[in-house]
Amino acid sequence: MKNKKIYNHKGLSKRLLRYLLITSAAFFALSILLTLPLRWLNPFTTSFIIQEQFSDRKIISLDWTPYANIAATLPISVVASEDQKFPNHYGFDFESLAKALTEDRAQPRGASTISQQLAKNLYLWSGRSLFRKALEAYFTVLLEIFLPKRRILELYLNVVEFAPGVYGVGAAGRKLFFRPATQISAYQAALLAAVLPNPKVMSARNPSPYVLKRAAQIQHSVRQLGGSAYLKNL
Repeated sequence: MKNKKIYNHKGLSKRLLRYLLITSAAFFALSILLTLPLRWLNPFTTSFIIQEQFSDRKIISLDWTPYANIAATLPISVVASEDQKFPNHYGFDFESLAKALTEDRAQPRGASTISQQLAKNLYLWSGRSLFRKALEAYFTVLLEIFLPKRRILELYLNVVEFAPGVYGVGAAGRKLFFRPATQISAYQAALLAAVLPNPKVMSARNPSPYVLKRAAQIQHSVRQLGGSAYLKNL
């Protein structure tokens, strides 16, 4: 009887191991299918857009703007605001993360890179759980492996929310400044970059004193980085 119990236990362990291996392989294959095609294909929606459609019953579509048709002032403004080491890191800014963990919690500092934010927008949901952060890190690695930096930035600029229900630079240019993405000025680009931490509260069209101050800081950072030439090798 004892031997039979041991045998059953081993059989159960083997079945569980086989199930875990199959599940892991399936998840890995699915994640590849979700990331690799983005090297050539534009997403028709994102996880964040789907969540907003369900919660607010809005109809939101992505109006894609190729990187070449985006005013050069906007990519550099977003990089200067969100992720100044973007051209050089591999998806994670560990220095900024260390600072975020050690500074005063009353004044939290964002440490997510553009690649991490893109992973979150495309596939995940808002939150601070370790499970969600682990998935974010996993998809960030895949995006960095399969996509060039310029493509990552192009995707981010087209899926990020710039105002309530306004996703992507094309929609932001038309709805906030009544002009196409090709004609966004340096000042308007700084305003758009300034509201990215919380576009549902902060406004680029009717900027608060804080947004105006932040936009001025972003323009200063852009000059320090050397302008759009900073991104020429992406």
